[in-house]
Amino acid sequence: MAFFDLQINGYAGTDFCSKDVTLEEFRHACDTLKADGIEGILATLITDSVESLAAKLKKMVRFREEDAVIREMVKGFHVEGPFISPVEGYVGAHPAAWVRPAEVDSAARILEAGDGLVRLMTLAPEYDQGAATTRYLVDQGVVVSAGHCDPDFETLKGAIDAGLSMVTHLGNGCPVVLPRHDNFIQRALSFSDRLWLCFIPDGAHVPFFALRNYIKLAGLDRTIVTSDAIMAAGLGPGVYELSGEPVEIDVNGVARRPGSPNLAGSTIRGHQIPVNLKEHLHLGELEIDRLYRANPLKALGLD
Repeated sequence: MAFFDLQINGYAGTDFCSKDVTLEEFRHACDTLKADGIEGILATLITDSVESLAAKLKKMVRFREEDAVIREMVKGFHVEGPFISPVEGYVGAHPAAWVRPAEVDSAARILEAGDGLVRLMTLAPEYDQGAATTRYLVDQGVVVSAGHCDPDFETLKGAIDAGLSMVTHLGNGCPVVLPRHDNFIQRALSFSDRLWLCFIPDGAHVPFFALRNYIKLAGLDRTIVTSDAIMAAGLGPGVYELSGEPVEIDVNGVARRPGSPNLAGSTIRGHQIPVNLKEHLHLGELEIDRLYRANPLKALGLD
């Protein structure tokens, strides 16, 4: 079985979000992903200045042009931010200094730099006035996902009506403690018939018993799993980087910014995801294939 992962920030010692990443490092990550059973990814960038995001995208476009393996593996780009919530907890591991409200001109600059390969953008609907940027992105063929956000029910509904169709790593990108009932997780679940709901099945981002509940409610036909892997994937405890800032990996493989309770991506490798889905959720091969290949490709229009 081969899988598709729509959120890979880095892998096997390579940080895709680094401004200094080299073609050789990127190729090494792609080779390792392929060896781990991944047939394609969206290379993911997190929040940075629009200028820096554009430069990083242009570099990845060039890498694809120059290397056949990278071109085969990287089916496009996922830009997570900078149009997310700046509120502590919701901003997660993203650098708050570069977070900004969504606006069409900046989104257009990002898409131009991506040369038609930005397939997915994560933003906060409550920072997208009138859902204008969401509408623009959808019109350009980009899938828009809600993440690192806390829109109220009506704002979320308005964004969905404007074309938003996904939620990025539901249950994460939010404070560790939330109101019992009226919170973003519950609001997103209430629209599970209209949204693709993404989860990180590493046991740290979402406990497996909770993930089982979420999938039961959302249904296998609307659920996507992703690793949200960072450069430390598969490397063990230590201090690594995500977009130029330190990330500490503990003995359990959990990644956090130093001093923060919030998680900072995942260290799970691609081949471990089907093992977790089989062992902890008792899913069969066809169900695993749906969650980790067929559904993400369908959601992105790449099937």
